[in-house]
Amino acid sequence: MWKRVALALVALGLIFALGLLVGAVAGRWLPWGRTGMAFNNVTVLKQVQNLSQLVTVKYVLEKVINFEDAKWYGENRVLLVAHGVVKAGIDLDRLQAGDIQISGKTIHITLPRPRIMDVYLDDRQTEILERSTGIMRNFDKDLEQNARREAVEDLRRAASQSGILNDASERARAELTVLLYKVGFTDVDFKSK
Repeated sequence: MWKRVALALVALGLIFALGLLVGAVAGRWLPWGRTGMAFNNVTVLKQVQNLSQLVTVKYVLEKVINFEDAKWYGENRVLLVAHGVVKAGIDLDRLQAGDIQISGKTIHITLPRPRIMDVYLDDRQTEILERSTGIMRNFDKDLEQNARREAVEDLRRAASQSGILNDASERARAELTVLLYKVGFTDVDFKSK
């Protein structure tokens, strides 16, 4: 009787070992065993869109703004040192299913153009150096706000001229490449719209 039980246990052990071996070998040969996940453009689109606005570059800039409101009877003037931040990246919500093509472990993505996502002044470091009101002019309470608005637009232009959009595009591609390699793709190709 013990011989039968021992023989049955050995047979069960061999069947179990054979099942493990077949599973491991079949996992390498079958396409769903390679990555552990079946990829299609809709699945990848949903995962990439979860990143939403991918901000990849942040420029910190400083600019001197001389804002004048001159009239024939006098001028109001503000001299402002604007310390600001400009952020740029890619809006991944604008991706569509047709922007992604998958062939095996190769993915081709047509990315939206990079854009400036945010521009703002750091109020702790922005300061007014001088403020003057002409003799025949009333105090203009909106003058400083207008100077700040002009500073934000000047910072936006300065960042654009300095290449923030190119930097944002390069960094977005690099970050997305790392992400897509981690999920199992071996070849990642980007195009721009």
